[in-house]
Amino acid sequence: TAFFKCGQTKIELLEPTSEESTIAKWLEKNPKGGVHHVAFCVEGLQVVLDECAAAGLQLIDKAPRKGAEGLNIAFLHPKSTHGVLTELCEDPNK
Repeated sequence: TAFFKCGQTKIELLEPTSEESTIAKWLEKNPKGGVHHVAFCVEGLQVVLDECAAAGLQLIDKAPRKGAEGLNIAFLHPKSTHGVLTELCEDPNK
C-alpha cells in the first residue's frame, strides 16, 4: 500500500502481498487494473454502518475493523452501491 496526498484527497495504490489476496483476485478479473474502491471518511463509523443497514444497503463488514494507517474501516457491498466497492473510514484518534 502506498498513499499520495493531494490537498484533502489521498490516493491509495495497492499491490497484492500474496496470490490469494483480495487484490490479487481482483487483478485476475481486471487485468488492465482500474479503480478497486472508493473510500469516504466518516465520524461515528458504527452509527453510519447501522444507518446504511437500516437503509437496506448490504454490508461486507457489520462492525469496524482495523485498516491501513491505523484507521477503522468497513466496506459496503458493490451490489448496494451501483457496482462500486465503497469503504468507510474513521480515524480513532479524532
